[in-house]
Amino acid sequence: METWNAHSSRLVELWPGVALCVVIALAAALVSNKHGGPPMLYGLLMGAAFHYQSHDPRTAPGVDACMRVVLRLGIGLLGARITVGQIQSLGWATGLIVALAVISTVLCGVLAARWLRLSWSMGLLAGGATAICGAAAALAIAAVLPKDEHRESNTLSAVVLATVLSTVAMLLYPLVASALGLPPLWAGVFLGGTIHDVAQVVVAGYSLGQEAGDTASIVKLLRVGLLVVVVMAISVVVRKRPSQTAAVPPTRRFKLPVPGFLVLFVGLVGVHSAGWMSTSLQLSLGESSRACLMVGVTALGMKTSLGGLARTGWRPTVLMLATSLWIALFVLGAIEVAMQL
Repeated sequence: METWNAHSSRLVELWPGVALCVVIALAAALVSNKHGGPPMLYGLLMGAAFHYQSHDPRTAPGVDACMRVVLRLGIGLLGARITVGQIQSLGWATGLIVALAVISTVLCGVLAARWLRLSWSMGLLAGGATAICGAAAALAIAAVLPKDEHRESNTLSAVVLATVLSTVAMLLYPLVASALGLPPLWAGVFLGGTIHDVAQVVVAGYSLGQEAGDTASIVKLLRVGLLVVVVMAISVVVRKRPSQTAAVPPTRRFKLPVPGFLVLFVGLVGVHSAGWMSTSLQLSLGESSRACLMVGVTALGMKTSLGGLARTGWRPTVLMLATSLWIALFVLGAIEVAMQL
């Protein structure tokens, strides 16, 4: 009975903040449907307009829960969109291009951040968001980074810039592929291997035809599949940092060596690959993932003030531009080499 009362009181405490995040996320989705544009960007900006609510004792617990629990659940559910067969269908050459592009772009983010005198965590966020899947990757990486006073503002910068640059790439990259005379297959590899967000990849790919669109979608899903590897590696490195290990008190509770949302991600990939997931369930999980990400991103916006974001200066923008330019040139160069073989 005491446990039930504790859970009930916890739900009552969380309800106002969760409800506020859901309402703002629904408003952002409505604006996106009516006027176009990235729904996550609307959610971020609308959430930021309610930044003061993240400090209100009535709504703060729910906002925190949305930013932590709901957001991670949405990332984990992304695994329902991927199968091992889709990845194998690309062939070793495309797989190698994508893997090297992802690894080199993350490293580029870290090195460029150091050159721009930004934190290593901002470099990881920028590199990961550019290399893998935009906003979702930035949020997943932020979930395993050590908590500090700049984590939320850095995450918001990476998410906003990744969304904006992804939209620009959606419009520009098909023109680049056409100007270079890339065949549909390699045009799809270029678009799927460079554009940040999944939705923009789909739009850009199918603007060049069915083959380019199908290839771009599968290549993009391969990049999303690498999310679990990158985040797991970052999680292990962060845990080994002296400042982190020294601050963790000894405990007897069992703790997974990787974040729970990554376990969910891998589990759903396995279930989908084995054919145990119906089409309707896959679609439902995909919609649930998008809904959770929208609510979580809205909460992230509420936790960060636009004034604080403005004070970060020009360096994050230059950092994201550098990583975006790097992955585009890397993939184009690799495609040129592959076409000559």
